[in-house]
Amino acid sequence: MTSDQPSSIDRSKAVTRTAVVGAVVNLLLSAVKIIAGILGHSQALVADGLHSLSDLLSDILVLFAGHHANQGPDQSHPYGHARYETVATLVLGFLLLAVALGIGWDAAKRLFNPTELLRPDALAMAAALLSIGAKEWLYWWTLGYAKRVRSDLLRANAWHHRTDAVSSIVVLVGIVGTMAGLPYLDAIAAVIVALMIAKIAWELGWEATNELVDTGLESERLAEVTETIRSVGGVRDIHMLRTRRSGGQASADVHVLVDPDISVSEGHMISVLVEQRLKREIDEMTDVTVHIDPEDDEIAPACPSLPLRAEALARLASHWSGIPAANERQRIILHYLACSIDVDVYFPITACLREGADPQGLRDALQEALEQDAAFRQIRVYFG
Repeated sequence: MTSDQPSSIDRSKAVTRTAVVGAVVNLLLSAVKIIAGILGHSQALVADGLHSLSDLLSDILVLFAGHHANQGPDQSHPYGHARYETVATLVLGFLLLAVALGIGWDAAKRLFNPTELLRPDALAMAAALLSIGAKEWLYWWTLGYAKRVRSDLLRANAWHHRTDAVSSIVVLVGIVGTMAGLPYLDAIAAVIVALMIAKIAWELGWEATNELVDTGLESERLAEVTETIRSVGGVRDIHMLRTRRSGGQASADVHVLVDPDISVSEGHMISVLVEQRLKREIDEMTDVTVHIDPEDDEIAPACPSLPLRAEALARLASHWSGIPAANERQRIILHYLACSIDVDVYFPITACLREGADPQGLRDALQEALEQDAAFRQIRVYFG
């Protein structure tokens, strides 16, 4: 975890603080608006009060989801609990949609029945003004925390507060218009509020659904990820790059092409550097899996029939049994490339310094002995 990445503790504290403060504010606002709407004869304000009540429920949902989402991996959830945040966002979208349908249906009925239209007064107007100020402050305050800890759930909840502020503005216009002699305006304002809530519900639900079906990063972010990986020394190329989002975080797995002759430890070091650089330079990246390839296995043919090390060594020993000098070999490295095996054979330095030694002749003899075995391609001989 680098210093500029929010820790799970930071995220948990931010979620808890914003949810508790939001819940208190929404509880007070919903009570004020519903009571003022009833006493002040404003259907739109009552609808707005119910919207604030849904905000209260969403704050409770955020608190619950944030607590679970920031728990670390365990045996049942080896990839962590970030999807709790995604599911909570989806539920929040459905909750908003239900509120929108209820408000819209009730307002539409009143529009077609003029005798049921309400005539708001100054009390309703004052409550709407109070709501606008409180919800706009809550929006900016929550959004600040969302940006600080990079939480989509907090960002969604901030926009939930913003929709309540905007809907209160619409309600205020409806109340003022109705008080000025336009009796339908309050009910029309309620319908507009319902449509605004439904739009936000759709956006939240759509984003959460995309996360649940493992939608990858946008093309611009993918280009940044690709550029970051290729900037690591030793990386020749990349392929099979896959990304996905989860609870405001992102993960990636990628195949990295390296020089086929480097050691296993050097390949591992390159993979570690790729992982560290992605986490440092891509803000939302928290999990990276790197597969090291000596060749592009996306286009290279699969050759599962090639013998593994134990069998390959046994076959080499059999093929070289008639070459006395081969018995001095100290180490063999196998390179599985181009659907065949290249062999590096290491001999002691004395094997090429003694009188009558023929290093090139030894190499040619070892190569010739393998010509009838299609699994092996070329031999390289080293002394030292």
